Amino acid sequence: MGREFSHIARRCERAVVTAYRDLRRGGTGDLEAFQACTTLYRIHHPEAPLTEARRLVAEWIDHHVVRRDRGPTPGCECN
Repeated sequence: MGREFSHIARRCERAVVTAYRDLRRGGTGDLEAFQACTTLYRIHHPEAPLTEARRLVAEWIDHHVVRRDRGPTPGCECN
């Protein structure tokens, strides 16, 4: 994990953002990377409906990757 992720406190959020960035750097397409990250989230939270998982993953990717915002995000409260 690089320094760029140190500001993300929640484990699930950090795992999703790290996986998305790594997949994209490795040449995986946007939709495939998004789907993989949604699956990753649901492995940790099987109780979460697919629509909730997609919403959270999309918010996290938009927040941390697209907008490069370092502030907190709503969503998963895992530590």
